[in-house]
Amino acid sequence: MKKEALIQHKTPYYQYNLDLLNQTLDLAQTHALKYGYHIHYALKANTNDRILEIIRSKSFGADCVSGNEVKKAIEKGFAPNQIAFAGVGKSDEEIGIGLEHEIFTFNCESVEEIEVINDLAAQHNKIANIALRLNPNVDAKTHKYITTGLEENKFGINHWELESLLTKLPSLSHIKVTGLHFHIGSQITSMTPFKNLCIRVNELNHWFLERGVRIEHLNLGGGLGIDYQHPTENPIPDFELFFGVFNQFLEPQPHQEIHFELGRSLVANCGSLITKVLYVKKGVKTNFVILDAGMTELIRPALYQASHFIENLTSDSTEVEFYDVVGPICESSDCFGKKIALKQTKRGDFIKIHSTGAYGEVMVSGYNLREQNPVVFLDERF
Repeated sequence: MKKEALIQHKTPYYQYNLDLLNQTLDLAQTHALKYGYHIHYALKANTNDRILEIIRSKSFGADCVSGNEVKKAIEKGFAPNQIAFAGVGKSDEEIGIGLEHEIFTFNCESVEEIEVINDLAAQHNKIANIALRLNPNVDAKTHKYITTGLEENKFGINHWELESLLTKLPSLSHIKVTGLHFHIGSQITSMTPFKNLCIRVNELNHWFLERGVRIEHLNLGGGLGIDYQHPTENPIPDFELFFGVFNQFLEPQPHQEIHFELGRSLVANCGSLITKVLYVKKGVKTNFVILDAGMTELIRPALYQASHFIENLTSDSTEVEFYDVVGPICESSDCFGKKIALKQTKRGDFIKIHSTGAYGEVMVSGYNLREQNPVVFLDERF
């Protein structure tokens, strides 16, 4: 990319490749529809208006984890009957938003939450459709901060609570159990955890069937990872393999719909963070490249030691050196990577941090009173 094109915009800024986004969405939808599967886009990954409008135009549903995400999805044209509302701590106000719009389902994570939704639905004179988020105790084999399907995690209803829940359901006249919901974690690159999830879902689905509970849909969550280290070689995840695993190992009843909640795998690789080198600082054991982007623009590396492919876009050097790539924030954790191989780098060079379309722009902060610059869309500017 020419430097003249890069300097049109004040750094740091997020840059989105909408051609890649469209290709990714189309492939995901193609392979899902092969089996009649439904995809809800997980808004928590990225809530950029233009990206949401494109995703909605492809007939995806929405997966929301806050009342404001529900409102945002509706504002951007997602059909309420395609909105699933998850989250372990929904407030009364947030539940009221879902009830007002008569959303597809509340994914409920505790017995007490179900009771609260029933009471609030009674006040609104409505019947709330709910899915029981069950904790399958399946290890996603990913970072502990993004593992959600183990009994030690805060998410979901545990198996030993199910018998007492079933005895309570008949007294809850303002809810209707329509589905079972599962989510075991994020950035999962092996298909084995998904196979194990299918086996556990089959057991739990049969358990409800034996007790005469009609389950209309199974929501398998998301979690499909991307290739953070080779984003240019592997820009689009293998959706054919992913959905094929569920087709092979999941055993739904003939009447049951199958739903998924994908976020990162749909949007991560279409986004990049473009930043400029402020200084190159010589150290004792390492050299530092100090950028004008920091953990305020991309918190993933500081939050859970995430690793992104980092590239110098403008260096003319043929020599490669190793650097610790850091930001300007007054925190030692403000580091994007250690011993990163870059073409010999100097002040003023432009750096691209790849695969930031998920959990990038959506997690920016104003810490240190940092201002955020407008995003750039490749189809418009370059």
